[in-house]
Amino acid sequence: ISPPRTSSSSSSPPPPPPPPRMAAKQPLSDVEDGLLAHLNANAEIPDSRSFASSLGVPHKDVEDVIKRLTAFRIVESADITKETWVLTDEAKGYAARGSPEVQLVAAIPPEGASKGALKERLGDVFDIGMKAAAKNKWIGFEKGNKDLVLRKVEDTRDELQEQLRRLENGEVIADKVIDDLKRRKLVTKEKSIWYSLKKGPEFVAKRKTLATDVTREHLKSGDWKDLEFKDYNYGAQGQPIAIGYSQPLLEVREAIQNIFLEMGFSEMPTNMYVESSFWNFDALFQPQQHPARDSHDTFFLKAPATTTQLPDDYLEKVKQVHQSGGHGSKGYGYDWKRDEAEKNLLRTHTTAVSTRMLYKLAQEKTFAPKRYYSIDRVFRNEAVDRTHLAEFHQIEGLICDYGLTLGDLIGVLEDFFSRLGMSKLRFKPAYNPYTEPSMEIFSYHDGLKKWVEIGNSGMFRPEMLLPMGLPEGVNVIAWGLSLERPTMILYGIDNIRDLFGPKVLCLLTLSCP
Repeated sequence: ISPPRTSSSSSSPPPPPPPPRMAAKQPLSDVEDGLLAHLNANAEIPDSRSFASSLGVPHKDVEDVIKRLTAFRIVESADITKETWVLTDEAKGYAARGSPEVQLVAAIPPEGASKGALKERLGDVFDIGMKAAAKNKWIGFEKGNKDLVLRKVEDTRDELQEQLRRLENGEVIADKVIDDLKRRKLVTKEKSIWYSLKKGPEFVAKRKTLATDVTREHLKSGDWKDLEFKDYNYGAQGQPIAIGYSQPLLEVREAIQNIFLEMGFSEMPTNMYVESSFWNFDALFQPQQHPARDSHDTFFLKAPATTTQLPDDYLEKVKQVHQSGGHGSKGYGYDWKRDEAEKNLLRTHTTAVSTRMLYKLAQEKTFAPKRYYSIDRVFRNEAVDRTHLAEFHQIEGLICDYGLTLGDLIGVLEDFFSRLGMSKLRFKPAYNPYTEPSMEIFSYHDGLKKWVEIGNSGMFRPEMLLPMGLPEGVNVIAWGLSLERPTMILYGIDNIRDLFGPKVLCLLTLSCP
């Protein structure tokens, strides 16, 4: 399609002039010498931007020199700030090639052109040009054929291009024109900062570079005797040391560990993530048909699926108390299976560690009261939500001594949590297969605005303790709680997945597997 002839003021602007050849970049030392020489002759530079233009260098180079000289008090500078309207990238294209509406009219031949042909030729400016040209009544359509675009004017004056070029050249533009350009998103306001300069108290026409180090070359040549050295700044700060921060779980874990140690507890070894069902369930007097032993709640291993490393004499006593009872208990009255006890799993609680430690304590010739604690990971096949994870950390504490009661347990728990800074506690009666009586522990979460269960507690049953060989009259009070939930309460975190899990970038070295 050949565009029609138009007048010189119409939509066929001359091609933009070729870009000027870029001069070779001047060293900053040359820019500095030129600036100092100008100040030495004229006492001031009212506009650093104009001065940069006179040197033929970017204003950024002059700005860098000004900052360096100001630091040495060789010059004094004052900021000059001005906001100006500048063309957007879209507007720069219109200034060079013409406005969309004029480009459109210039592309329409006398017989008209289809929308498809015009769009193919004009590209992105077609839609804008159609709207603006129709508004100016420069185009029309053939009757009964809305696809054929007809030209209704011979000549078009590209006022938009003229306005953009004037603005580009730094000319003053009327506010109404600026408003129209803003509405079309063709201009944006830009803040410009330049400087006025005058001589400073330490002004020199030529700055001498001070040496900072004595080099091997200086010593060999002997010119170190004539060097002027830069003063040493004893008040300068060194480079900040890049350090990390403790993860909240580690902070609370350390605080809890210190509390246990202050209360006279000893740490239990917790390096066995894989445990047998015997130590995790059976030795705790938890029946083999209990729902917690189902695969929906527990992660069982495929390889190795079972273990045979179990103490046979103790295993027989556990079997007896499950099937027939003893020590004042009727037991569960079912056929206990060794195969079920030998299954390997990812431990569901660190109470399995407590079971091993109590059994080891019962084998001692002379009983001595003990206080044990542990903090490590446990695994449960649970649905993940804002307060539950399938992998989390459990805090375990127990006291083994003669004559302990439920009152002792409540007193120890209140002391323990008050040291941690959690004073809002509630205790609720509960059922556990291996503790009687049992209590759930709740604390108020200010972020969630509700009471949150943070642990379980109770007194270990005789059916668990006496088959181990512990003396009559020895009681064990114990409690287990999550590390994550107290941390959430203390730090005001309302989603456990923001604290621990695959979305949290942290390193937790709570123990070695």
